[in-house]
Order: sequence, then C-alpha cells, then structure tokens
Amino acid sequence: MIDVLALSKEELRGYIAGVGGEGYRADQLVNGLRRGKRPRDIDVLPKALREKLDSEVPFCDIEKVFVSTDGTVKYLFRLYDGNLIESVLMRYEHGNTVCVSTECGCAMGCRFCATGTLGLIRRLTVTEIFAQPAVIAANSGERVSNIVLMGMGEPLDNYENTVKFIRLAASEEGLGIGARHISLSTCGMVDGIRRLAGEDLQITLSLSLHAADDETRGSMMPINKKWGVAETLKACREYYGASKRRIAFEYALVKGKNDSPAYADRLASTLYRYCPDMPLYVNLIPVNPVEGSGFRSVDRAAVAAFTERLERRGVNCTVRRRLGNDISASCGQLAAKNGQKTGR
Repeated sequence: MIDVLALSKEELRGYIAGVGGEGYRADQLVNGLRRGKRPRDIDVLPKALREKLDSEVPFCDIEKVFVSTDGTVKYLFRLYDGNLIESVLMRYEHGNTVCVSTECGCAMGCRFCATGTLGLIRRLTVTEIFAQPAVIAANSGERVSNIVLMGMGEPLDNYENTVKFIRLAASEEGLGIGARHISLSTCGMVDGIRRLAGEDLQITLSLSLHAADDETRGSMMPINKKWGVAETLKACREYYGASKRRIAFEYALVKGKNDSPAYADRLASTLYRYCPDMPLYVNLIPVNPVEGSGFRSVDRAAVAAFTERLERRGVNCTVRRRLGNDISASCGQLAAKNGQKTGR
C-alpha cells in the first residue's frame, strides 16, 4: 500500500504519473480523500485510475456505527488488511470533536486501557489517520472542529506519521483545523515529548499521569519503569517552556489505589515540585473497569472529595464527562468485541 498523504506534493505527482495519471490528478485525489471518499468514489478521476488507486491507497471503511443516547457516535473502521480500529465523534456546545486512533492496538500495556490488552498489531499510515475524521465528517454531515489523538495506540510511538498528520490536518490543504484545536495524549514517552517540543506545533499536550509516585504509577503503566514520574514531568516542563501551551495531566481515579484525599495532596505536591512555573491543570477520569484489570471505578463522593482537595491546593481540575457509556466508547472495547486479533 502507498501512504499517499505522507508524500510531498512532488512525490505524490510522481506516484500518480507512475500509475498512468496526469500530475494534476494528485490534487483531485487529495481533495477526494479530504471529503472522506475512497479513491474509487472520486468521480473526477478516470475509472482506470480510480481502480488502481483504490487497490494501492489505504483507507478506513465503516464497519459499524454505534449511537449513544447522549449523542456520542462510535465508529468501528475496517482497514485494508482486515484489522479494526475505533474513532469517536463527540458533540459539545463549542463544536464537534473527533477522537482518532494512531495505531491498531498498542504496545504500552497500561492496565486500565482496553486497547492495551490487544498488544500492538501495527502502526497506522498518515492516510489512515487522516481518513478517520474525514470519513466521520462526511458520514455525519457535520463539521469537525477539534481533534484529539486519544484513540487506540500511543501517538508518540508512531511519531513520524502522527506529526505528518497533525501538520496536514492543520493546513488548509488538509482539514483546516488549527493546531490549537488539536490535542495529543501520551502515556509518557519522554523521548517523544522532548522531540515534539522542537516541532513548533501549537497543539495541546495531555499526559496520562494517573499517579504521583513511581510505585503506584509503575503498577498501572509499564512505561514508568523506563521513565519515572520525575523524568516524565521534567520533560513536560521542557515542552511547556518551548510551546507555552498548557499541559493537561490526565488522572484516572481507581478505587482504593489513587483516589484518597491524601493522595490528592501527594499529587499536588509532586506537580508543584517538578512543574513549579507551569499552570497546573488536572483532568480527572473515573476509570472505566477493564475485564481482568482488577480496577474498580470510584463513586461521585470520592471524585468530589479528590477534586476539592486539589482545588484547595490551587490546582485547577475538571472531571471528564462520561460520554457513550452505553456504546462502549472507551477505545479498544469494540475492536476486541468484534473479533480483532491481538498483537501478542
């Protein structure tokens, strides 16, 4: 397969010429992909060229669509090789957000994550990442105004394709979604965070922190054994210094593990210690129970107590709305239920 959206304009024109098309057909192909069309459905292209491109350009075909009572829509996509990925359309007052996947499965193995149970099957191409919001916009008939790279996979584990996608999505030739409306969530790949700091991208970085000490975080996230809490937060501070963009610290509350008011104090102290000159913002996430993890969700009283304790220490925080609970909206759940093979 040819990852056409990873090519430069000159490379793409050269590829089109190589399969029998005139150079200007490259622009028609990109315009069609931007509108969420498979190459075979881009009518302005000659039939023979459409058929050739359709056999060589990766795409995301809608396998199933699940609509929640709260308006959230979950898309299960089938890739050219039969693998499955998931994306979510979330509707807010400020606009529509699409959560996209960057990998099929994930190698990080976070215990609270359904995708992590699959292992890494493969990394997605730029074209496949791009197709998700493009197809969703076409299918829903609604404009996508925000993108979050928080679906299946670790975006910084697919670094080159992720960054190419961000630049394309933010461009007028792509989706026209400004970089400030794009968020990237990482489990804490320190080398990737530091590399991203030099890209001059005005995106929002979200760190899946979930604990304030190495013992607790290491029991939840294997990556902490390579990069501990201190080094991870120092990398975030470097990113903030380069971008001046506020970082969101994501924190999954797990009953009996990291949800006590005393642990909220520990979290605040840790953030102040390693990020003293940064605006602190924590996004609290009552964990979705994942089969076999042993993790239990917290009740509203525990969430309120944790929030109050953080705010008392001067840490801004919000509680993530639970959207699409009735359609298994947490990424990885649907793929596993619909026969996705694991990478283990």
